[in-house]
Amino acid sequence: MKIVALFFPKASIGTYLVAMAVAIVLPIFAFVALLLLQLEDNQRSTLKRETTQDALALSRIIDRQLQDMATTLRLLSSSPELENGNLAAFHQRTETALRDNTMFVIAVDRTGQQLLNTRRAFGTPLDKVANMPALESAMTSGHIEASDVFRGRISGDWVYNVTLPQADDPVAALIITQDARDLGKLVTTEGLAQGWSAAVVDQSGHVVASTGPTHLEPGTPFDPRILPALTASRGVFQDEKIMPHMLLGYAKIPGWSWKTVIWGPIAQASILSTWRFLIIGGVALVLVAVLAAYAVARQVRTTIREIADMANRMGEGHIVSPVETSVIEANQVAIALSNASFDRSQTEDRLRFVMHELVHRTKNLLTLAQAMMRQLAKQADSVESFSAAVADRLEGLARSIELLTSEQWGGVSLRRVVDIHLQAFPQSREQIEVSGNDFVLKPDAVQNLGLALHELATNSVKYGALSVPQGRVRFQWRDVREEDKPEPLLRFTWEESGGPPVVEPSRSGFGTTVIKAHAAAAFRGTVDVDFRPEGLLWVLTAQRATLERE
Repeated sequence: MKIVALFFPKASIGTYLVAMAVAIVLPIFAFVALLLLQLEDNQRSTLKRETTQDALALSRIIDRQLQDMATTLRLLSSSPELENGNLAAFHQRTETALRDNTMFVIAVDRTGQQLLNTRRAFGTPLDKVANMPALESAMTSGHIEASDVFRGRISGDWVYNVTLPQADDPVAALIITQDARDLGKLVTTEGLAQGWSAAVVDQSGHVVASTGPTHLEPGTPFDPRILPALTASRGVFQDEKIMPHMLLGYAKIPGWSWKTVIWGPIAQASILSTWRFLIIGGVALVLVAVLAAYAVARQVRTTIREIADMANRMGEGHIVSPVETSVIEANQVAIALSNASFDRSQTEDRLRFVMHELVHRTKNLLTLAQAMMRQLAKQADSVESFSAAVADRLEGLARSIELLTSEQWGGVSLRRVVDIHLQAFPQSREQIEVSGNDFVLKPDAVQNLGLALHELATNSVKYGALSVPQGRVRFQWRDVREEDKPEPLLRFTWEESGGPPVVEPSRSGFGTTVIKAHAAAAFRGTVDVDFRPEGLLWVLTAQRATLERE
């Protein structure tokens, strides 16, 4: 209970509804945020993968260009003019072949001295090549290599070379050279997101060619903080300190010392917009949920107060009519309270009636008891006989009252009244025959008829047919009609037989008074008593209305 009280303290229904709304909305909000984080992570993974693929695609374009240049050099190295040492003819043929191209061919000896350069007419005095380290590297490796970008002496622009080492003299190597800006035409941002740039970086970390919003001029050193991290064959680089909100993808060109690089801003606008929408929407959702919970709580609180007011008025004893609310269950409770107030009012009226009847009947019983005791006192010859007579009569009267009380003084069936009073004489029960159609007696009739039956049975046990085993008693009732009395009548008959000879008493006692005068007066009828020698005959004729409850 303490744990329950800790988590569920006493609070208004509004507080609980608002707490419930928040408890429902916040997990949903957290779940959506988790999904958004997952979506953002997926988007970043997709962006990194696509960035790597774009860098790899650019590297393939540059690789094809370099491979084309290498193929051209191989074809030129096998030309007859070069094999025959006819450099003038070789110059003319190469110049003609590359007339529509932006590339130029250089032939050099082992010292780097240019033997011919198609940028100049054959025979023009030439110097050594401007990029000796690249020539020496190719001569040493014996493979075709691409040089770093450098400033050409003849063109005066940034150029790069592709060198093919030769084993023959005097030509030790053939070189194809091209301006960096011409290679830049192959470096494109087509297919990249807006704001992205691309570049080709040589082995020394200088830009060969670049394009895009943040393009770099040829020969410009690429960011030295980034290059050491680009060690894999391809991948991405991201560092918020070096490149805030930006992503870089790279790919090495297979077989060459160059790499391609693309970079640009991460498309965070949609993500930030989604987060902004989530935060604003989540706050709005919480506010709406709280307001809705408050509105519902207010409605429920009003309903509960109306029902509580009904209960208070019902407690004051008023009959309350049901209130109409917007809550179906509350309406059912209101109807139940209204019905309960009506039932309570009826019960209180019934109790008041019963109390009134009880007072009235108590007075009657006391009057009857006083009359009975006065009559018995006159006839008793001792205290013991008086006490026994009083106790016997009171017992019969108590049986009638017990019957009425069990039925809340609403009347008792005639058959049950007869059975209850004859139960006082169990030894004679088989000697008594009872017949007649059953009906419900009025409360007064229950007492008066029961008193008469008790006296008849008591006298029969003492002096009549029930005093001997062979004696018989027949008690019956039936409807009768008399010409001078149009109202329905009932006739009760107590007839004894087989008992001792009957002698009419010399004086009238209390018992005779009960079965004659009291019975006739109580039922506004007539009583005939015949003390026949073969047995007592008692006949009560009364109006049915004085006995039957309506």
